[in-house]
Amino acid sequence: MKLRLLLPLLALTAFVAGCGGGGGGSIAKENLAKNDVAVAGNVHITKSDYSAAMAQENASLKAQGRSMPKAGSTDYATVKAQVLAALIQNAGYEYEAAKLNVTVTDKQVATQLAQIKTQYFGGSEATYQKELKTQGFTDAQVQDQIRQGLLQQGVYNKVTTDVTVSDKDVSTYYAAHKSQYQTPESRDVQEILVGKNKEALATQLYNELKNGGSFATLAKKYSQDPGSKDSAGKFTAKKGTDVAEFDAAVFSKSFATGTLHAPVNTSQYGWFVIKAVGDIVPPKNTPEKQEASTIKQQLISQKKNDEMSSWAQGIAKQFCGESIIKYQAGYTPSPDPCASITTTTATDTTTT
Repeated sequence: MKLRLLLPLLALTAFVAGCGGGGGGSIAKENLAKNDVAVAGNVHITKSDYSAAMAQENASLKAQGRSMPKAGSTDYATVKAQVLAALIQNAGYEYEAAKLNVTVTDKQVATQLAQIKTQYFGGSEATYQKELKTQGFTDAQVQDQIRQGLLQQGVYNKVTTDVTVSDKDVSTYYAAHKSQYQTPESRDVQEILVGKNKEALATQLYNELKNGGSFATLAKKYSQDPGSKDSAGKFTAKKGTDVAEFDAAVFSKSFATGTLHAPVNTSQYGWFVIKAVGDIVPPKNTPEKQEASTIKQQLISQKKNDEMSSWAQGIAKQFCGESIIKYQAGYTPSPDPCASITTTTATDTTTT
């Protein structure tokens, strides 16, 4: 269990979704203080915050058997940018959460931490503390990560609270994707899995069956398929779910019901002897009523993600367009994440 993976960081562009409110009005902004590495709106990221985060990243890399890139290298600049992005993102979500009246209590943090200890560390405080030391984390840092994750989830819930999906939406989706809600072609057969390199035995069994031999008796004695050998070799084949050679034989239009197929060799399992005991059953659509609940949940999730993405993009344009983020000399990430956003905004304005 890697503590640094408990709450994965979002992309930097997602951080602006947590800064600046719902897209209307000016965002509160302050100037850089002497001990800041950056300021985002009215939230200050101090040098001590940054140093602690870099030390934590260094310890985490070390625990993975990796080392911090050499200072001044491109890789080191990337790590710096990622660490700063995470700090700004966290500050941004705190800022936005306050505006949306989203709060996280100490009890919520403690509850989630207890769940993590139970799930990943068997409820052992000693094991948890050992992993903290290995990963270069403190308990306070883990609790801060948990708090940030809960804040981010709270913001997401607030922004997407009005998302709904109607029965008409479900019906429209079902109609447009009807082919996804079909049972495959199927056919009832009897089969004996003879196995690899056993063509002679397969031919022998085929001939015995043609001469009136009992499929049930031969299946029980010779079949290597435990799922069907004790039930007279009975098996319902579903097109597209079995190995290709078996599939092709069973669903061949020339394979008449009630007849034996010549022994079939498959690359994965070897030789089969097969008898068709039923006609090919064409695909059937699962009724919309049966799929409605699943479709509805899928559409709600998709619409919530779209709503959050759209909201985030609007805030990003405002946040970057008003130059809310300021960096201390030597700390500006390269490339500046706002550069692509402001360029896109300018292009959109020009084309409209």
